[in-house]
Amino acid sequence: MYFLQGFTMGLAYVAPIGLQNLFVINSAMVQKRSRVYLTALIVIFFDVTLAMACFFGVGAIMETNDLLKKAILLIGSLIVIWIGITLLRDEGTAPEGVDVNIPIAKVITTACVVTWFNPQALIDGSMMLGAFRASLPSDQSTMFIIGVMCASFSWFMGLSTVVSFAKKIISPKVLRWINIICGIVIIFYGLKLLWTFVQMVI
Repeated sequence: MYFLQGFTMGLAYVAPIGLQNLFVINSAMVQKRSRVYLTALIVIFFDVTLAMACFFGVGAIMETNDLLKKAILLIGSLIVIWIGITLLRDEGTAPEGVDVNIPIAKVITTACVVTWFNPQALIDGSMMLGAFRASLPSDQSTMFIIGVMCASFSWFMGLSTVVSFAKKIISPKVLRWINIICGIVIIFYGLKLLWTFVQMVI
């Protein structure tokens, strides 16, 4: 159950169009398949390490402080709901101009920058995953984060495969529906976190 929860939450969080997805999509549109998958694996590495840092870092700190746990649950749930609402309102268009015709060393540094040096990803990831860590039974947190990591791997490898085989059908309308579905899932989990907070204070 907790693995599936982590997997679905991980998919909903990573799937909306952002810098990581844009980098992978652009690579899949112009590069040969072996390079596309290598790029995806590099992005997965940085995405997974960020998720683990957010989950075990902020989440672990909250386990030692009940007041902080409640505060993060409240703030985190509202942020998660807002992320979902933002996705529902987003038109699904992605910015252009990400250069993917670059050496592997630069692929690594670029993937690191769009993941670890994205302030929004750091804040949202810390608040969201930290809030989930606070709401999970301590013996189930590992299964949850494994689900999140599997979601990252499945999404980026799947995205690379789909785009490389179906380059001509990726349209703003497709991206729009991805954002709508992910927005609904994220709002659901945000409300679930908010309910956990309410149960802790009543």
